[in-house]
Amino acid sequence: MIVDDNAHMRRLLRSILEALTVSQVREADNGVAALNDSKLLIPDVIITDMMMEPLNGLEFTRMLRDDPTHPATRVPVLMITGHSEKQHVESARDAGVTEFLAKPVTVKGVGARLNSLLANPRPFVRTQTFTGPDRRRREVPVEDDMRGSAVPSQSVTPLPRLTPPAQSPAQAASGPEVAPDPKRRALR
Repeated sequence: MIVDDNAHMRRLLRSILEALTVSQVREADNGVAALNDSKLLIPDVIITDMMMEPLNGLEFTRMLRDDPTHPATRVPVLMITGHSEKQHVESARDAGVTEFLAKPVTVKGVGARLNSLLANPRPFVRTQTFTGPDRRRREVPVEDDMRGSAVPSQSVTPLPRLTPPAQSPAQAASGPEVAPDPKRRALR
């Protein structure tokens, strides 16, 4: 489903989806129509713009995610917008958007985001303050991860402290030591 109040953008996205061999594409010209239409026929993916009237993409996504009775609550949402500043990306993430793509769009860019949505689905999270896909993207293995285990860790071996290398007599005679960069942190 494409949700955008700009008819030209809907046509462009339809053409891109057809080039990606998507056979069924539905359109809605605003968020209210999309909320109602997605109740009747649940889409596989919703592609929405951020800035629309009367209901923008953020409000649309928030309303979709916050209604546990809506049949499309867990449908992945791809937001495509020209507003790619950090605060807009964070607002989209916090509203429950699954993927974000900045305009101008290309077949390759839309295809990559759709592939990410479908090939690597993220778990859905519902808390008191957030409803949507899990915001954590990377799974970083943690050695001796004890979450969910009743067995306490055997022992913890501290890491050695990093110390500056010893200066040679020639380096000591060359002048004062340069202060370390305060932006860099040493492992301790």
